[in-house]
Amino acid sequence: MSGAPFAIGLTGGIGSGKSTVADMFAARGATIVDTDVIAHGMTAPHGPAMPAIVAAFGAEFADASGAMDRARMRALVFSDAAAKARLEAILHPRIRDAALAAGAAATGAYVIYAVPLLIESGTWRARVTRVLAVDCDEQVQIARVMARNHLPEAQVRAIMAAQVSRAQRLAAADDIIINNAGIADLEAQVERLHQLYLQIRW
Repeated sequence: MSGAPFAIGLTGGIGSGKSTVADMFAARGATIVDTDVIAHGMTAPHGPAMPAIVAAFGAEFADASGAMDRARMRALVFSDAAAKARLEAILHPRIRDAALAAGAAATGAYVIYAVPLLIESGTWRARVTRVLAVDCDEQVQIARVMARNHLPEAQVRAIMAAQVSRAQRLAAADDIIINNAGIADLEAQVERLHQLYLQIRW
């Protein structure tokens, strides 16, 4: 469990709307600790994970600025499970420690850890009080990612296939937000859960 008295693990597949949901909770006074943001900081120019990444993968996986070459690394880990495991062994403990430190220092009404791979990681479930999954129809999810990231459908489906299944994610969740029907509907669901979390956080 984190140092905060009440912590939510927020997760969802790519394109489900996790960031939008996190922003809505932040507007209501929750502290958001986003592991994607932390990960980017770890692999930014001369970030704390970069020496270990260069040692494990070679200097060609750092770009001219000293940041991780994301395109090169993405191509490698999608085609090589062992390389993916090596990268995760470098990043995940560092990200987890930084996230928990940020959560322990939080001053919001409660803490939400935004962790895209929360279900996959296994260790996060023991560190949060409840798991909140953002869900949407698969076709909505694909369309959003294609429009946002300018990726072909086949690549979006490959990314989705690398994540836990929708059924597994929903089965692991204590709370679910359905993000198919627009912002007003989303706000109503977030407000309902915010009031619940305020009631049960202690």
